[in-house]
Amino acid sequence: MILDWIENYWHALLMMSAEMAPYLLLGFFIAGLLRVFVPKTLYSKHLAPRNMKSVVKAAALGVPLPLCSCGVIPTAVGLRKEGASHGACTSFLIATPQTGVDSIIATYSLMGLPFAIVRPLAALFTAIFGGWLTNTYAREDEKRSEASAADGNDASCDCGCEGHHHDHGCSCGKEKDAPRSFGRKMLEALDYAFVDMMQDVGKWLVVGLLIAALITVAVPNEWLAALHDYKLLNMLLVLAVAIPMYVCATGSIPIAVSLMAKGLTPGAALVLLMAGPAVNSASMLVIGKVFGRRTLWLYILSIVIGAVLFGLGIDYLLPQEWFAVQSRIMGACHHQAAGLSATDWIWMGLLAALLVNALGRQWWSTRHHRYECCCHEHHSDEAREAFIYSVSGMNCNHCKANVERAIRSVEGVEDVEVSLAAATATVTGRHDSEALIRQVKSFGYEAALKV
Repeated sequence: MILDWIENYWHALLMMSAEMAPYLLLGFFIAGLLRVFVPKTLYSKHLAPRNMKSVVKAAALGVPLPLCSCGVIPTAVGLRKEGASHGACTSFLIATPQTGVDSIIATYSLMGLPFAIVRPLAALFTAIFGGWLTNTYAREDEKRSEASAADGNDASCDCGCEGHHHDHGCSCGKEKDAPRSFGRKMLEALDYAFVDMMQDVGKWLVVGLLIAALITVAVPNEWLAALHDYKLLNMLLVLAVAIPMYVCATGSIPIAVSLMAKGLTPGAALVLLMAGPAVNSASMLVIGKVFGRRTLWLYILSIVIGAVLFGLGIDYLLPQEWFAVQSRIMGACHHQAAGLSATDWIWMGLLAALLVNALGRQWWSTRHHRYECCCHEHHSDEAREAFIYSVSGMNCNHCKANVERAIRSVEGVEDVEVSLAAATATVTGRHDSEALIRQVKSFGYEAALKV
């Protein structure tokens, strides 16, 4: 009995992994190209006017970006500091974590073309609705965030220097970076796609696959099948679970597929795909603090309304056969897993190798940093010019990059090294510690100087 259960679990895990592997790799690669080849100024340039046009642009720009709910917040804060309107920032906050080019392609791999089309469309229109609500009903929040952005804490670079990464701050007072060749940019795209992104998404992707396989073999079909006719109740139950928890846009896909195989309606699965990545307790706290409480409530309201309306539209207006779980996955659910081809094993092996490389480097970086910290304690003379700050709230490489950018913009800072694993920032150069702490806080994080 136990051996049969393990075998079925293994089959389900392999089937979903085999379906997703080539599409995930393609999605990561395209995300890397977007990261390196799309100018960062494109976003702030089109999002400044306080009108619906900027809200629509923000939503359209956010849909393909591969940012998680924690990484999108400091990015939106940076856009606000660079002049983007409050409504446009809210629209960007809603659209970006729900999708991404990688998750859209992965959605197609497991859930089919209709889901891959509806998911970004739902994110787009929900974001536009949320941006309109913010522009209309959050005027006081907008005034406060505008004052904060203009209060001498602007993290944007106004020195005119070019050729530096948006994520690594300005090189004011330093030698300009040399223009990067096409080959150098491609290497940076590959590094971002298969190291940085995999470090951010890989853990949650693995967790999502493990949970999905567990649901497939352990949850009786009757549990969700009994609620199949109560479509709105399905969605409300999913919302109750999805809103407080954290699940990334890609990691939510296998969970949604396995729940659909057990009887969850396609509309309720869409609610999970929308609300799970976009709303969680950590992001809600930061959004409320940085953008205002009314903006936070409008943000949550727009996601809930948009998810439920699009979910009901799928369940009542569109043919249900469009959203049937693919037969190969269903075969795994019914313990009839087909044999994998050599190509399947190659794709899965490549994905596994890249995941091990990315997560292994992250683990080694954690150990190495701890060793260095120990060394600094015994060689204080060498480190007397450095100031170490504890930084809380960082969850991914996007967070790390935004903290670096915020600190580099403080007058007097010569260099900064941020450790995501140790939650610290080591800063060199004579600077105002209070100004640095204020700047980091303006991006939604907490900082304190270590004594």
